[in-house]
Amino acid sequence: MSMTITYELGNSLYINITNRCTNHCSFCIRNSSDGVGSGIDLWLEREPTVEEVLKDIQTRDIFSYREFVFCGYGEPMMRVDDIIEICKKLKELYNIPIRINTNGHGNLIYGKDITPLLAGWVDYISISLNAKDAQAYQAICVSDYGERAFEAMLDFAAKCKKYVPKVALSVVDVMSREDIQACREIAERIGVDFRVRHYG
Repeated sequence: MSMTITYELGNSLYINITNRCTNHCSFCIRNSSDGVGSGIDLWLEREPTVEEVLKDIQTRDIFSYREFVFCGYGEPMMRVDDIIEICKKLKELYNIPIRINTNGHGNLIYGKDITPLLAGWVDYISISLNAKDAQAYQAICVSDYGERAFEAMLDFAAKCKKYVPKVALSVVDVMSREDIQACREIAERIGVDFRVRHYG
């Protein structure tokens, strides 16, 4: 059985390294599909090694992509040490920006501040905000960490600003306009970018 470690969306190369996640979001595409696009199955039979990830990346037409994106069917930060090892190699070989799409639970997962590890290796962190407060977040995302996940995510975003050139909070466009505006104000308050993602 072959695994989808990398896949293309637009002119970005996405890297799928884990199916583990600390959230169980009601809107997650994993609830209704095995993958994205036409026939891209993102369920992993096991987590690929760093060497397997790099080998898979190098089979691609690297310079046709504008960025590498860690985003698959799980939370990439579950494997932060491996991500950094992969990023170091990619930066050594290619001058292409690196983005991580995350739920922002990295510091909760490791019980310490991991954001300094990102310095010099990651160009863009996109964090899924998804709700305007802790209660709504837990109702939608059903985090393993309960309601404390929300404030921890915002703290993670604020800390990332010191080490990563671009940090953004994002929401899905199924929210009400009022809730989207409330989320935009949260992003403004902590001084990061804000992005509305299209659902589907």
